[in-house]
Amino acid sequence: MPNTLRIAKFQDTFDRAVERKGSIAALNALLPEVLPSSSLVDIPDDRYLAMMTKCINQAGFSWKVIEKKWPEFEEAFFGFKLDTLALLSDEQWEAYTQDKRVVRSWQKIKALKENVAFLYNEKYEHKGIARLIADWPESDLVGLLLHLKKQGSRLGGHTGQRVLRNTGKDCFVLTGDVTTVLIASGLDIKPQVSSQRELQAIQAAFNQWHDETGLPYSHLSKIAAYSVGDNYIA
Repeated sequence: MPNTLRIAKFQDTFDRAVERKGSIAALNALLPEVLPSSSLVDIPDDRYLAMMTKCINQAGFSWKVIEKKWPEFEEAFFGFKLDTLALLSDEQWEAYTQDKRVVRSWQKIKALKENVAFLYNEKYEHKGIARLIADWPESDLVGLLLHLKKQGSRLGGHTGQRVLRNTGKDCFVLTGDVTTVLIASGLDIKPQVSSQRELQAIQAAFNQWHDETGLPYSHLSKIAAYSVGDNYIA
């Protein structure tokens, strides 16, 4: 593939990350698992809904607190079974604002209610959320992220990226360190990415790095994150 972007090759970023972590083996041990499409499509709807809800609740809140309370979330929301949650009345949804098992934020509870409807719609539009995510090409992750943002509730920005990463979809996550590396590599974007033009440029950069290295997008962005900032091996 021709070099369509004037950005630095990924090798320098990789070498810097290896130096910080001590060895290639040490770096590889820190990289996230990437599932094949055949595994992604077998994940049931309730697990995708659970991960969406966890990431939404962690946004702007203590991740450790949400992780500790998560068994209570699972109990309160019936294991995130779509058929059960779809039958709840408006009064039952509103009652969660008084339920100490969950984060009593109406915005986050409402997001779960709306994402139940979103996942039901995906059953009819794309044969389910699992099939949609499994089949979506990694070369157009920004398209998938835009779909989650537009059709789902509170799934924009880092939240949608973390949902995909945590469920095993091969996906970059645009942390501050990752955008720092992209800018240092020559990409014309702002530190706080906000436009579709910037997202398309980021997608093109990751596509180019993927073609150059053969590495998954999840690994490319994680290696980039480990190559800068304060995450030296101690």
